[in-house]
Amino acid sequence: MSNDLIFKSATDLATMIRNKSISAVELLDAHIEQIEKVNPEVNAIVTYLPEMAQDIAKEADAQLSRGEDVGVLHGLPIAHKDLAETKGIRTTSGSPVFKDHVPDVDALIIERLKQAGCVTLGKTNVPEFGAGSHTFNPLFGATLNPYDTTKSCGGSSGGAAVALATGMIPIADGSDMGGSLRNPASFCNVVGFRPSPGRVPSYPKMRGWNTLSVVGPMARTVEDIALQLQAIAGYDSRSPIAIREPVSVFAKPLERDFKDVKIAWSPNLDSFEVDPTVISTIEKQLSVFTDMGCHIEQTHPDFSNAYDLFQTLRAQGFSSSFTDLFEEHGKDTFKETIQWNAELGQKLTVHDINRADIQRTELYHRVRDFMEIYEFLILPVVQVPPFPVDWEYPKEINGVEMTTYLDWMMACAYITVTGCPAISVPCGFNDDGLPIGLQIVGRPYADFEVLQLAYAFQEATLFYQQQPAIAIN
Repeated sequence: MSNDLIFKSATDLATMIRNKSISAVELLDAHIEQIEKVNPEVNAIVTYLPEMAQDIAKEADAQLSRGEDVGVLHGLPIAHKDLAETKGIRTTSGSPVFKDHVPDVDALIIERLKQAGCVTLGKTNVPEFGAGSHTFNPLFGATLNPYDTTKSCGGSSGGAAVALATGMIPIADGSDMGGSLRNPASFCNVVGFRPSPGRVPSYPKMRGWNTLSVVGPMARTVEDIALQLQAIAGYDSRSPIAIREPVSVFAKPLERDFKDVKIAWSPNLDSFEVDPTVISTIEKQLSVFTDMGCHIEQTHPDFSNAYDLFQTLRAQGFSSSFTDLFEEHGKDTFKETIQWNAELGQKLTVHDINRADIQRTELYHRVRDFMEIYEFLILPVVQVPPFPVDWEYPKEINGVEMTTYLDWMMACAYITVTGCPAISVPCGFNDDGLPIGLQIVGRPYADFEVLQLAYAFQEATLFYQQQPAIAIN
């Protein structure tokens, strides 16, 4: 096995498998070797099924030998986020309540990844029920940042991000409410894309019309995000908000001329605290956009009420998800932050929810009008660099107290409530060698355009090529 193979892009690996320059079994074996070397150091993959994966990989090679049509991800190893239902494979959500839960159906995103030819080899670690952007839980413990194992890897798709960063898998799936695809991508120097609600339809889902939480792709490169979207995006009648636009849009070239494109840059939307080293790391790269011919202005839409909106809508969702579980298993079975968030939702009035709905609509139109002028908004992904892994969450930024476990995540959460597509792309490293991501936000439903700008930035900077020492030594 060579690092050159496991760190190749998923796009290249899929081509190599289809033209038979490497077999699915050989590729899987290389990743298994890396998992067994690195995973004990970082704890990213928590349910590990190499024997099952070898059987799937053998069948993948047999399909090619028989000349069968295969999917765009054929033969690529993958480990699924431990929040996603996986048929016949333990799905714990990082909770003792579900430690023995084995679903009898696949979530829709898993169904599509399998149809596209992925080789499932396990599940990746999450915070308990995905609550909070720091990956630790009472079943499996914490997942460690591969660039500094004393630091957090982010979350909730933290295990996925670490597995990607260390070459254990070439693509990953995840989900995002307050930044769970974007936050760990920033902390681990990979790419996490929050698509427009309905772009990657969700099923089963308790609240099918809910647009706060989405599922989506993670990868090491933007082109690999586009490749995965060719498999997981697209209409499905089981999701009432599924978008009908053909997935072929994501097969188009990512190259684009950005001359005279207007970009708004904001370090903090004049709304929340951001560690100065995060801002300075990003500001060093702003010239990349002007070199492309873009016009950058430091400005931003009016995000009035965004904080309260996110807190209200999230609490409403937690109340729906946990009230019955509290009654069945006892409230104290769940971590305190989950209890707090669900109880906050239980206290909401009809007036609170109606007001949030109206104010979210008003915010959407303010952002939409702003982005008629500026095609993109760029800002930090996370308000702090990766923090010590033994913290539950950062309690202050720049001396300002974070009053809830969510306050340090607002750079992502504000964008969530707009419904706009957003991506985290590697943007460099601070003086401690810790990754910092850049968040690129596009106009409503302009998912492909976001990928195009992210790709241009990626190719101009090449930060994604800087792999963690723990993965290559």
